[in-house]
Formats: sequence, C-alpha cells, structure tokens
Amino acid sequence: MRVLAAMSGGVDSAVAAARAVDAGHDVVGVHLALSRMPGTLRTGSRGCCTIEDSLDARRAAERLGIPFYVWDFSERFADDVVGDFIAEYAAGRTPNPCMRCNERIKFAAVLEKALALGFDAVATGHYAHIVTDAAGNRELHRASDEAKDQSYVLGVLTTEQLAHAMFPLGTTPSKAVVRAEAAARGLTVAQKPDSHDICFIPDGDTRGWLAERIEPREGAIVDRSGETLGSHDGATSYTVGQRKGLGIGRPAPDGRPRFVLEVRPRTNEVVVGPREALAVRELAGVRYSWAGLDPVASGVTAASGDGGTAFFDCEVQVRAHGEPVPARARLATGSAAALELVVEMDAPLMGVAPGQTAVLYVGTRVLGQCTIDRTTSAEPVDAAAGSARAS
Repeated sequence: MRVLAAMSGGVDSAVAAARAVDAGHDVVGVHLALSRMPGTLRTGSRGCCTIEDSLDARRAAERLGIPFYVWDFSERFADDVVGDFIAEYAAGRTPNPCMRCNERIKFAAVLEKALALGFDAVATGHYAHIVTDAAGNRELHRASDEAKDQSYVLGVLTTEQLAHAMFPLGTTPSKAVVRAEAAARGLTVAQKPDSHDICFIPDGDTRGWLAERIEPREGAIVDRSGETLGSHDGATSYTVGQRKGLGIGRPAPDGRPRFVLEVRPRTNEVVVGPREALAVRELAGVRYSWAGLDPVASGVTAASGDGGTAFFDCEVQVRAHGEPVPARARLATGSAAALELVVEMDAPLMGVAPGQTAVLYVGTRVLGQCTIDRTTSAEPVDAAAGSARAS
C-alpha cells in the first residue's frame, strides 16, 4: 500500500510514519507548510508547522529512509481555517480551528492530492483507532490511551475520508511508550514538547490577534433583562462562559459572579448573568456528518417518516478534552426546513456556545458530529429575566 505520512515535525507523526514503514507500506513523508512567514519559529510548546518543525520532520524522514516533501497549503489554510476562524468570531460564535484544519486541510485537500498522486491512505500521528467490521465498514474509535485520545478532533471525518485514513498510534498504551520508541529509533524529536494553543496564534493572545483583524466597536454589557451594566471595547473579545475580565466594576445584587451568556454581534452586546444560566439542555446543528455508517445503517436507530431518525442513546462531547455526557440524539427538521442534528442531554452541559463542535459517541465509537448552531437553556422560564435563553 502506498501511504502518505503527514509529518508535522513532532514525535507522534514521526513514530506513526516509522510504524507504517515497519508494516511494509511504501511510505512518503510530507510536511504541510501552512504559513508563508519564513521567520516564524516555535516557542517551546506553542505553535506548530514552522521552519523548525519542517526541519525536524525532514530529519526524521531521513532517519527512516523515506522520501520527503514539503507541500504548500498556506493559501488554502488561510482561507479555510484562518478565514473561517475570523468569520465565526465576527458572527459571535466560538470556532475550533483544529476541527476545521482536519476537516478541510489534512483530510480533504491533502487527501484529495494524495489520492490523485496514487496514494492509498494518509497516515497521521493522531491518537485514535480505526476498527473494520466483517463487512469491511470502517469505524472511528477512541484511542487506547484515554489521556491522549484525539478522536474528538477527528469527529469531522466523513465515511470516504475514514476509508483512506491510518492512525498507527491508536492502540498505543501511553505517550511515554511513543517517546521511548522514538529514542530507540534514534529520532531526534523523541523529547520534543507537544504543541498546544492555536498554531497561527503562537503567543496565545487570541484577543489581541482578533483585534487586529476585526475592528473593535464599543458596545454595551447587559444583563438578561436588557439593563446596561457596563461597556466593552469589542464583543469578539468575549466568549460564552467567560468570568474574568468583564470590566463591569460592581458585583451582581446577590453578590455572585457574572458570566458571559451570549455574544450578540448584530446589536454589539455582551449578555452576562449567573453561572446557572450557562446550563444547556439541548443543542442542534445543521452542519453534521457521520464517521462511517450513518445511525440507521449502523443499526443504532431507525428512520422516521419525516426524513429524520428516531431518538437514539449516545454520549456527547463538546470540547477536545471535555467529559462525554449521556444524551439522546436524532435528525429532525429544524425551523429553516432543513434537517438538523438535535441532541438532548440527560444532565445539563455548562457553557456551550454556537460554533463549537458536538461529537457523538456510542461506546468508544465516534458516530458523527455537528457544528452547534443553537442551544436551549436548562433554566426554567423566569418572568423577571425574560424567557429561557436560546442562542
């Protein structure tokens, strides 16, 4: 099998490529150049896809004895990931750029090019596991190492993309095993720090980065009844669930802290309120996909007469390292006459924002995902505060 190994310059992708070689595949290493800023360098564990990373990837490929190339996807990345990130924040939503990168770059643009060049699969260093059933259907599952599991950020993979994906680290019991293996293979990245934060904002100052790209406009900070409590210098600086840095200057009448409940870009308002108002009992999104067979074909649920599905039991996770919670989900026709994935939680989730990704699990299996368009508050209707929040 001809395998394209995506080599980020880190230890995980290097060991994944090595294991693909050991498995007897014809492997070619590729580093994705996602930025055209040649002076950009990694600072410790912040950032990725830099010149330093490309050199580390090249050295690893040379050690493994495989061909190595750098593919320039900077324009596509700027449009599909960075541009999407800016547009989502401007719309008052909270995006996950790693999801968009996997969806639109690593397993869309890269896979498309790889298949056109005659490769059979793309291998990455993600911690996730693919299971193939007796009929040849592929399923995406959590990794063996729960602490490193990355199945959440891979929840956007479609059935077709999953058919050409390889995750050689999926059954590895721990990251320590990967580092030890890298050291034994003589890979110089064995002890390289893991990358974190948003790769195109390596200093971690998301607020400052956005302010340079979305013109800040002063607006009001209001409570749920519409009373003005203070002002802000740019609504994009606030995210649902935020507690610190509100700048109101006085506590709530009951003395309890306030949290951001909603960002309203049309009116340029930031709505704040008590922590319990962050509780969400339902979420939904029209942009959904299935990682493998859909729920009906999988036997998880049945089709319904309106083109949707019956409710089925699952777990939902809304953050990369969040706790999955029991839920019921179904496809149903939404207010815009389009099918949307609706998820009802058994217990409320806190601080869920439109723009986040909800990934559904059945056991260890990733069933599918949706980008959250709306949420429904778990609070009872309160006449004094207005109706229950729905974003």
